[in-house]
Amino acid sequence: MNFIDFALSDKLNKAIDELGYTEATEIQEKTIPLILTGKDVIGISQTGSGKTAAYGLPALEMIDTALDAKIPQMLILTPTRELAMQVTDELHKFSKYNDRAHIVPVYGGQPINRQVGMIRSGCQIIVGTPGRVIDLLNRRIITFNQIKMVILDEADEMLNMGFREDIEVILSDTPEVKQTILFSATMPQAIIDITGKYQKDPVQIKIESTQLTATGITQSYFEVPKGSKQDILSLLLQYYEPKLSLVFCNTKRMVDEVSAGLKKRGYSAEGLHGDMRQEQRTIIMNRFKNGGFKILVATDVAARGIDVNDIDIVFNYDLPDDCEYYVHRIGRTARAGKVGRSFTLIDCRKQYDALQMIAAKTKSSILKLPIPTVESIKDQTMNASLQKITDYAASHDCEKCSPQLELLRAKGMDYHDISAALLQMFLDNNTMIDSIEDVPGAENCNFVAESSPRKRNGDGRVRRSRVPNERAKEKFDGVDMSSVTISIGRNDKVAPKHILGAVAGESGLPGSIMGTIDIGSDQTTIDVPKQYKTRIIKALNHKDIKGKKVTAR
Repeated sequence: MNFIDFALSDKLNKAIDELGYTEATEIQEKTIPLILTGKDVIGISQTGSGKTAAYGLPALEMIDTALDAKIPQMLILTPTRELAMQVTDELHKFSKYNDRAHIVPVYGGQPINRQVGMIRSGCQIIVGTPGRVIDLLNRRIITFNQIKMVILDEADEMLNMGFREDIEVILSDTPEVKQTILFSATMPQAIIDITGKYQKDPVQIKIESTQLTATGITQSYFEVPKGSKQDILSLLLQYYEPKLSLVFCNTKRMVDEVSAGLKKRGYSAEGLHGDMRQEQRTIIMNRFKNGGFKILVATDVAARGIDVNDIDIVFNYDLPDDCEYYVHRIGRTARAGKVGRSFTLIDCRKQYDALQMIAAKTKSSILKLPIPTVESIKDQTMNASLQKITDYAASHDCEKCSPQLELLRAKGMDYHDISAALLQMFLDNNTMIDSIEDVPGAENCNFVAESSPRKRNGDGRVRRSRVPNERAKEKFDGVDMSSVTISIGRNDKVAPKHILGAVAGESGLPGSIMGTIDIGSDQTTIDVPKQYKTRIIKALNHKDIKGKKVTAR
């Protein structure tokens, strides 16, 4: 169906047309006519299916101009502040030519007095989080005696966040005769309980998630050694050079670690999660939308409501816990008809199996890609630089620089020397390339053919094959290995885990790339990748292991 087929008002159709909307999505096609006829509706569909328009357009269409303009008629509940802001923004766009539609967002983290002022000035639609709506009810700032429609957006997420009691308090405070609309990605028992209690003969519309996998997204994954995700992420950012990217982590702590690590490496990145003040989160989101930085690292909940059309790549730094979050995450790219990529980092067979399950459920093709090497990144940078120079020469008049070229030639330089010097200056601007390194073992990760558990020595140490008496020439997983000797041993009651923990912790390298650990009476030798030997020695010297200050060589 086209939007014109819904027989909406001319003012709504004009706004819809200006937004470039023509053909309705499946959830819109199936729910808008039902809502317009006054039916209670349960819409089961994933994020990105067009739910805001599915309930927002009927809500705007059904505003009764005969009622008191200062008392709300429609209530929309959302799980997060970000989603409340996004919904409000969408409704404002739809109601551009309807001067009778006043929409007020209410959520925590913003001074309540400002929201009170907007409500008292009059509104037909309130969009809010359950906690702030309860607060305003308790203060007797809002009254629901004129409510005609209640919409629960992402109802399952609100229940997951512990809002069930608040939702029931709010619903019980609204008139018994009203229309109740519920949208959810899943249908758990708690949702069924609410629908049975507060809806009347609801019509359930279910859209299969397989129909909602966004078009225009190339989905890929990378198999990475344990503990090396930050290094791999840096390689990918350097190689693909996204203008804007979104990195998803499963926890707030990981958001802080990843964003801090990226900034330390010189990337333009910021973190976003629920422990931040709302003012701070709003500032970060606005900066990201306006191009103030290039990489946003966020949790799933904090990212709800992100509406940026130019995100090139979505990174799943952590694999999400379920398929619904995966679909939501990758739907942040390829918006407004554009193309995009999603990259997932996995570091064990269990995650590989979980990703294959997601691919099966969504009927998506998620292909493994090789991790780029530093050499390939340099080649990519060179090719990109040459293309920029070619494009610049084709679109600019460079003849005006001829006099300056002749001055350089008069100093003994020929055109080849001048060109080579300018190209090198151009390339030197990308200083981050000098700080990245290949990740040992990355090219050999293969969780499909993951081998049986490695044999261990009697003391629990992992035993790997070696060439006798040629430790410095040993290779492990295709990586040249060398040895580092540390001044601590059995006499100091040290165990392999203490050595490995110290080496990995102090150097910042993943423990999985280290080789055999041989503990002697007063010293320990550990095999390490040859290219990192100097780095590990510097990191360990004068550090404490088991309370003893050690030296390394």
